Amino acid sequence: MGYLIVLTVGLAAGVLSGVIGTGSSMLLMPVLVFLYGPQQAVPVMAIAAIMGNLGKALSWWREIDWKACSAYCATAVPGAMLGVRTLLALPPHVVECALGVFFIAMVPVRRWLARHSVRLTLFQLMLIGAAVGFITGIVVSTGPITVPVFMGYGLVKGAFLGTEAAGSLAVYIAKVSMFNHADALPPHVVADGLITGVSIMLGTFGARRIVARMSPVAFRLVVDGLMLSSGLSLLFAASR
Repeated sequence: MGYLIVLTVGLAAGVLSGVIGTGSSMLLMPVLVFLYGPQQAVPVMAIAAIMGNLGKALSWWREIDWKACSAYCATAVPGAMLGVRTLLALPPHVVECALGVFFIAMVPVRRWLARHSVRLTLFQLMLIGAAVGFITGIVVSTGPITVPVFMGYGLVKGAFLGTEAAGSLAVYIAKVSMFNHADALPPHVVADGLITGVSIMLGTFGARRIVARMSPVAFRLVVDGLMLSSGLSLLFAASR
């Protein structure tokens, strides 16, 4: 029953992520935390995110801006590796609280970034990548941040989706390698991550047809609603 729930939610998360560029972790994390616990849910989601972002990158391969991707990854990858080492030193209830607070806090932060949108340079992408990578190493996903960051560089639609996915793919590969180095990837965690990732990947491939149909207003409301509901559910889990 647990795998059936994960597969069903993962498919919906993949479609959502394929359409708006983020959302899979916000939709899946409460389910994964409930089934596996907060510290096991993070590496499971990291493995699944690799497959999900690979699906998006392959879907939009020809439109990826490799200069922007390289600038972001230059600092985001080492930042994520440092973040994982920090995560593994934290108690489980602290991880749940951090995840919940982060998702809720991203609602006003994302709105502020959208209101004060400026055109970012490659150097600014590198600076932002260091902070975002470190946070990603701790809190599973920073999609709500990377969406306005890559859009602020001037990327839209397929170019945005492909470039953001390629950058996130590199970050999550580094993150999983750190979990493996710390012996935090037993076989059952890898299996759970692959099962979750298959459902996300299938959803991302199915989302390509509806990318152009979603309005900016609907996009913002969906992202905010997901962050708020996921954050509240994780804080509820931490309080039990």
